[in-house]
Amino acid sequence: MQLFHEVRARTVTICAPLNKEDFIPQPAEFVSPVKWHLAHTTWFFEDFILKPFMPGYKVFDPAFSFLFNSYYQGIGERLSRASRGFITRPGVDEVFAYRNYVDMAVDSLITAGDVTEEVMNLIQIGCNHEQQHQELLLTDLKYTLSLNPLRPVYDPVLDLTAQHNAQEGYLHLSEGVFEIGFQGDGFCFDNELGRHKVYVQESKISKALVTNKEYLEFIQDGGYKRFDLWLDEGWAWVNEHSVTEPLYWGCKEEAWSQFTLAGMKSLDPDAILSHISFYEASAFAEWSGKRLLREDEWEVASAELDWGSRWEWTNSAYLPYPGFKTAPGALGEYNGKFMVNQMVLRGSSSATAHGHSRNTYRNFFHPHLQWQFAGIRLAL
Repeated sequence: MQLFHEVRARTVTICAPLNKEDFIPQPAEFVSPVKWHLAHTTWFFEDFILKPFMPGYKVFDPAFSFLFNSYYQGIGERLSRASRGFITRPGVDEVFAYRNYVDMAVDSLITAGDVTEEVMNLIQIGCNHEQQHQELLLTDLKYTLSLNPLRPVYDPVLDLTAQHNAQEGYLHLSEGVFEIGFQGDGFCFDNELGRHKVYVQESKISKALVTNKEYLEFIQDGGYKRFDLWLDEGWAWVNEHSVTEPLYWGCKEEAWSQFTLAGMKSLDPDAILSHISFYEASAFAEWSGKRLLREDEWEVASAELDWGSRWEWTNSAYLPYPGFKTAPGALGEYNGKFMVNQMVLRGSSSATAHGHSRNTYRNFFHPHLQWQFAGIRLAL
């Protein structure tokens, strides 16, 4: 299966510039170590495909199911998320050996013939799951490297924050009843299913995402000091954590810079803003006299928008579509149980794997998190 080989190879390629020491740290609970991502994406294929569907399969190491299960209660006990950085052993070499072992077993399963449609669907889910982790691997690695006082370079040509807007002006969206949600024969996650009608009011949607320059104006106008711009929880977050600018930004002698995967860079005022929390996006929208889009508006308008450089915060809570049902078994834990206290982001980002984006994709994160390549699109 070509997709399987391409996805597994890309994960290894992402790790190529790293030192072994880069694979271990976990500086925050929301960040996972590189080594854990490598092992967890492998565990997914072993536990969901090889164990139940390959006769006589012998697991690489029985302890790995405990160490590298993320949140699947139905699989069994697992290591707490905050403890992933404590896994100094198995070592990096052993984790790569684990990947090779599982890859060969999946290859054998596929080439043996008589592979059911269920197994092929699970392999496809595993590949898409790994593509999600490829983006997380980059965002987690960036956060980890940013805390190193040497500000090390991951890849001198991989900035991922340098994109500029390709469109200007506003898109006029007429009011009406539209359908949203996935349809067709291709792959999608279960939270995209349940195509349904929505009523959208007339609005004007910015074709351009907010730039660094525009956000600097918000900062210089006291945006982080004005309680009236912030949601109550957002204002509490700003004060508790002394937030004064986007993640990775810094100012020295009135010169702004930002940390990137290519190292420290002078802040490009015309580049598209990145690494913004929902709280910051909401406050900026209030300051600008505009608003964030709802996710249904975004999907209706998406065909006429240039999207894909940043995940775009919407003003929609992450909730199930009409008719959503949790799938049986452990895979039913993939999306449904997270439909509380999170906000939807639409589109994709400069860190998203090629072929892993569509206009029905529903990403979701807690509103205070900044470490993803997330930006702001506004509407009137």
